[in-house]
Amino acid sequence: MYDVVLLVEQELSQEDAHRVVELHQDMPEPVKYHVLVPCHNAEAGVEASISALGTADLYGAGLVDQREELAEAQKAIDSEARDCTGRSVQRLRDLGHDAVGGISHDRPIDALTATVDKVNGQEVIILTRPHIVAEFFHLDWTNTARRHLGVPVLHLLEHDPEKAEK
Repeated sequence: MYDVVLLVEQELSQEDAHRVVELHQDMPEPVKYHVLVPCHNAEAGVEASISALGTADLYGAGLVDQREELAEAQKAIDSEARDCTGRSVQRLRDLGHDAVGGISHDRPIDALTATVDKVNGQEVIILTRPHIVAEFFHLDWTNTARRHLGVPVLHLLEHDPEKAEK
C-alpha cells in the first residue's frame, strides 16, 4: 500500500480529486489517501484577536460569559469541517481509491507530521488557495512541511469552480 497524506485548506473539488488520482495512476501498488482538514479553534481565535488588539484587559474577562456561545460556534465549525472531509473522501472513493479522512485542531503542520508518522505516509500533497506573501517568505504549509518531513511534498493550487464558470 502506498499512503498519500493530503492536507487540504478546503473541500476537494471533483477536479482536484481527479488531478490527485491522476498523479498516481501508474503506481504498481494500491494507493490509499488520508485527507486531513485543519479546523479552526473558535475560542483561541477570539482570544488571540483580543490579545493582538491589546484589549485583553478590557474584554478578556468577558470571554468567560461567552464560553457557551463559543462552544456552539466550535460545534458548527467542526461539523462543517467533518462534512468537508467526508465529501472530499467520497470524491476520491468515487474515483476507485481507498480514502479516509479526519479533522485536526492542531497546527496544520503538526497535524500533518503526526498523520504522516501514524500512517507511514510515503508522500504528501498540500492543496491550498494561492498565498503569495507566505509563499514568498517560505512560511506557507508546503515549505514548512518540506523542512519537517522526510517524504516528497507536492503543492497544488485548489481548483476554484467559481472562476472556472466565468
